[in-house]
Amino acid sequence: MTPAAALQAGLTALRRGDAAAARRALEPVERAGQATAQMKLLLAQACAMLGDAPAAHRALDGVLAAEPANLYALIMRGDSLNSAGDPRAAVSWYEAALRQAPRAGRLPQDLIDMLRRAETAVAGSGAIFEAHLEQHLQASGVVPASVGARFTEALEILAARAEVQLQQPTSFYYPGLAQRAFFEAEEFAWVPALEAAAPAILAELETLLASDAVLAPYVAPEENRPAKRHPLLADPRWSAFHLYRGGALVPENASRFPKTLAALEGLPIPHIAGRSPMVLFSVLRPGTHIPQHHGMINTRLICHLPLIVPPGCHLRVGNHKRAVEQGRMMIFDDTIEHEAWNESDQTRVVLLFEIWRPDLSATEREGLTALYEAIGAYGVTAEDQAGA
Repeated sequence: MTPAAALQAGLTALRRGDAAAARRALEPVERAGQATAQMKLLLAQACAMLGDAPAAHRALDGVLAAEPANLYALIMRGDSLNSAGDPRAAVSWYEAALRQAPRAGRLPQDLIDMLRRAETAVAGSGAIFEAHLEQHLQASGVVPASVGARFTEALEILAARAEVQLQQPTSFYYPGLAQRAFFEAEEFAWVPALEAAAPAILAELETLLASDAVLAPYVAPEENRPAKRHPLLADPRWSAFHLYRGGALVPENASRFPKTLAALEGLPIPHIAGRSPMVLFSVLRPGTHIPQHHGMINTRLICHLPLIVPPGCHLRVGNHKRAVEQGRMMIFDDTIEHEAWNESDQTRVVLLFEIWRPDLSATEREGLTALYEAIGAYGVTAEDQAGA
């Protein structure tokens, strides 16, 4: 029988439910090394229907050796293992198929149905696995919340309810720094004094807000640069009032905030020509959401001193979402994905500035200052520098 005739005979036999006839038609062609991937799939199906799992596995292995991303073969391999009572192994094949599916383009309905079944199997196996973990931890006397936030987050990631959240700076990455979303205020000796100064800073801010001072959109287009792809580009709903910008004092603004600037003296704020300090009031209008994004460099931390905070204001960094509290410092790594909400009908205002990461040595800070200044000076002429 020719391969083409064997294929037709196998298909016809399977359609009428005669797995033995399909196997008799297809197996000689497969042994002769003339079987296509489609024929091997049909042979695997026939062997599975006959309860011959080893033969089905051999046929599927032949398909996957030639076509590692064959979705039918991946799911059928999972089905075979699931039927054999090994759901953990089956899930690995189902997950492989689900990872490949988005790259496969338009899919036939029968394959879509198989993928949906695989999804259901993965979800069911995940629930069983979670129950197993919970039971085992309880028997061991382990309460996740008592172990700590990192342990709890690890369990969330293991259960696929959260994703691994790492630093992804858009401009410069410095290796070896701790992957931490939030740093606690209690870790910084200068925080209590700054929080104590919040009422005085708020008084200066209220004077500003009562005036006709112009707030600039926080995300603004840059001259001679492509337009930023940001939903709040040039949008006054997220605005800023700068005391320091690009490392330089903004005199007309700073003169109105002497107590604010005095409260920031002595803090580990970077001083980098053309870049830092950065000190501003971040103003978020009612009902505004700052969508998820990443900061530019991971050698700094962003500090928020919330000054005007209506209910419904939150900040998420990585897998951690916290309520914004008036007068309570928030310190975080903005190169980890983050977003913010003002779900109230009032304006939210925070004092925003940056500090060096505490895990950088003095020598590293000196080296990074020189490096950042060199990057900033690239392409700038001597005449430009003289006129700056």
